[in-house]
Order: sequence, then structure tokens, then C-alpha cells
Amino acid sequence: MRLTDDRYRRDRMRLELAMRLIRHEARTQTIRRWTGLSDDRIRKLFRSYIRPGSGVRRHRGKSPQQVGYFLRAGSTGADAHALASVLLLFGVLPTKPDPSLARRLPSIPRGRLLCDAYEAYRRVSPKPRIDFEHAVFLALALAASDEIRIQWCPHCEALNLVECVVLQEGDCRACGEPLYNKPAVPNGRRTTPVAARIPGAPQH
Repeated sequence: MRLTDDRYRRDRMRLELAMRLIRHEARTQTIRRWTGLSDDRIRKLFRSYIRPGSGVRRHRGKSPQQVGYFLRAGSTGADAHALASVLLLFGVLPTKPDPSLARRLPSIPRGRLLCDAYEAYRRVSPKPRIDFEHAVFLALALAASDEIRIQWCPHCEALNLVECVVLQEGDCRACGEPLYNKPAVPNGRRTTPVAARIPGAPQH
């Protein structure tokens, strides 16, 4: 009986996550990767529960693949930094680098956290510019940390997104001071929430 209950619970969580991903307009391949559902099952869910005129669209084509999108100057780059901090705060990303996580990240528990984090980002951002597919790509790219990674400013401890291979270290987006090599998590206990030192993040 318990085995049946556990299976029912897993299936229900899988379907609930799939519906959340559909409402965030995730592509079919993204939904399949994070839930394990077949393409046919995903299409049936969309047809059964998303009514015409609801405003929810099905996007086709490849998912985002260019990390340069998150390194732009201006509002998009600021939003990417804010979203990265929310992904950390919600536990989508580990506090310490874990190269193996990129393969294990797509899962039902992490998918639920990812949706929670993205929904929080949209609530606190005055004009959110990053769509859900880019949020998924950012989480996967930071988990892999082979193209883009988090680097903390040694001066103000603000979160910065930087390319993994650069000829010269850039400057902190928050304080403008040069960035230096530093572990993914600053030493010592923080006295201020991470988001409070993120350019573009709401201040409380």
C-alpha cells in the first residue's frame, strides 16, 4: 500500500511540475527533461488544461544557448544578477561549486524550487526581462560553471556573473572595484542577505 502511495505522490508531483512549466511557457524539451514525461503526454496536458485565449503559448525551436545574454550591460544584465541571487537563495544552486550538479539538476524537486525562484523573481522585479527558458539556462550554466560562473566582489561582497575564461578580470557591477579570484562563497558569515548586494535586486 505504501509503495502505491509513494508512486501516486511522485506521479502527482510530476504532473503538477509539468503544469507549472507549461504555464511558464517552457518548451516541450525542457518539460521532458525536468519531469521525465513523454512529449505526447506533455502535448495532451497542454490541450486538456490550457484553454485557447488563456495567453499561454507553446514555444518551438531550440532553448537559449548563449551565456553572453546574461553578461549584457544595462537592465538585462542587472536582472540576470538578481535572478542568480534568487536561485541561490531558493536552493536551486548550491552554495559551493559542484560540477556534477549540472547533470543532476533537472529533477522534480529542483524543478519545483526553480519555479518558486522564478516566480519570486517576477514578483520582486519591477519589469522582469528574463523569460523562463533563459532562467532555466542560467541555472544550468551556473551549475556547470564551465562558461559562466558566480564571483563575489572582494570589496563589497556583491554577486557578479563572469565568464570562466577571460583575459582580464572585470570590475564589480555594484561598487566598480576590480574583481579578483575568490571562492564561490565569501569567507565568514554574512550580515546582509545576498540579494541586498545584488545590482538590480530590490532593497528592503
